[in-house]
Formats: sequence, C-alpha cells, structure tokens
Amino acid sequence: MGGDVTIETERLVLREFHRDDWESVHEYAIDPEVCRYMPWGPNSEEQTLAFIERALASGGRDPRVHFELAVTVREDGRLIGGAGIRAADECFRTADMGYCLRRDAWGLGLGTEAARGLIGFGFERLGLHRIWATCDTGNARSTRVLERAGMEFEGTMRDDTWLRGHWRSSHLYSILDSEWNAGGTRDPAGSRDARRPAGSREARGPAGSRDAPHEEDRR
Repeated sequence: MGGDVTIETERLVLREFHRDDWESVHEYAIDPEVCRYMPWGPNSEEQTLAFIERALASGGRDPRVHFELAVTVREDGRLIGGAGIRAADECFRTADMGYCLRRDAWGLGLGTEAARGLIGFGFERLGLHRIWATCDTGNARSTRVLERAGMEFEGTMRDDTWLRGHWRSSHLYSILDSEWNAGGTRDPAGSRDARRPAGSREARGPAGSRDAPHEEDRR
C-alpha cells in the first residue's frame, strides 16, 4: 500500500508523522508514567528525533508493511500520541499493533478509539487476517482497552520481556477478520478507558511500534 495514510474516527485522526511533530512527541516521551510499561523512555531529544526519522523512513518503503502514525484530535489537530501496525511482510496476513497516548488523554476512551481505528485499517484496507497486541500483566486497566476494541484474550507469556532490570510478563490479545466483519465484539468508540497508562506492550516506540528508541531495553 503506497501513499500517505489517514485513519479517521469519531474524535481522532491518525496520520503520518511530520518532522515538526517531534516536540509534541517528546512531551509525552519524557513522561515516566507514559513510559512506565514501555520498553523505551524516558527519551532524550536525540532519541525522539531518531524515532521520527525512522517513522518517516518506514513510510517510504515499497512495499510498505509498517505504519507508524501520529494520533491527533480531530477538532483541533493537537497531537496526543502515536499508534502503529506492523505486518510481518506483504504476504503473511498477520500484524501486531500498539499505541501510546500522553497522560492528559487517558480516561477518555481515546485509546480504545485509536485501537479500533488501527484494527479497521488493518482488516479493511490492508486485507489482514489476524491482528495481535500485548500488554504488561501489571497494567490491568490497559487490558480493558484491548478488550473494548474487540480483541480476545489468548493467554499470558511469562517473563517474555526484559524491562529495566526485571523480567516482565505479557498478556496476549488478538482479533480475526471474521470477528471484526461480524461486528459482534465491537464497542462504541467513545467507551471509557481507565486512567492508567494508555498503551499496549507492543507500543515499542512513541508511535506504538516495536522500534524501540532505547536499544538497551531490548535485551
């Protein structure tokens, strides 16, 4: 899929990153609470700038299989986070997704809305069969975001991530195209998610990708 990508939901617009977005990204990428369950951050300016460059580079690849998008408010264009969906390759019809929102955007249902926007994009525009995401087992409320987005709990991966000197476990969630098309698991986009870190474990960079700004956190 070529060209710029835009995903519109009721209250959000997910769009390509621009170089001048870096300061808005850096505002949440330096927040320890935002980074609490993420294998990156708090960032230095250099790390955030490097992340933006990697996001821009991913958009220029052909075929494109990684989509790192800025999450903005439809009403005023304010950047409040990032979201990403990454396919293994153009033929293998599965992908992981993640998202990350700044702290003042938590508790408003926006994490669920962004996640559902990514899922719809993956199935309806990329033709995927399965989309999966993980979240830290310690971030119980974040699992609600994935559940409200229509994803099903598959199990727990024990000690799968080395994070800041400790092994962490992850919950695994997924959704199939048949489930999405049936519409039986969908919730209204405005459902409320709790005021806990609004990001899945697969949010491995400020745009919800595996592209971790802190390489030492990927050991």
